Amino acid sequence: MKYAHILVIDDDPEDIEIFSEAVHSFNENITITASTDASLALEDLKKAAQLPDIIFLDLQMPRLTGKDFLQRMKEDDLLQNIPVVVLSGQSDLIIKDSYQKIGASNFICKPNSYKELVEELREILNS
Repeated sequence: MKYAHILVIDDDPEDIEIFSEAVHSFNENITITASTDASLALEDLKKAAQLPDIIFLDLQMPRLTGKDFLQRMKEDDLLQNIPVVVLSGQSDLIIKDSYQKIGASNFICKPNSYKELVEELREILNS
């Protein structure tokens, strides 16, 4: 399995719960670790015994924004090769392009329905 361990970083615990349910609806074998603080998540990643296979990152975060997290992560030799999928409430193509230029491997506009979320996640995690 390509993505056996996911890290999701989102300051909204409800969004994390929905994300986890969506992933487990099509693959219960994926381990999901969550953080509601991007700054703490970055610290934890730097000292982790096992790195995640992929990170899903919310943009609108207090303390350390998603953009700042991504930039710092991509500057770290240990972390820079982990794929990051940006989660955003905005679907602006300019935003999408700017995040891909600083290292995001994919971009998801947070869907309006649970079904859409499941399909988007299935497509990314099965590719």
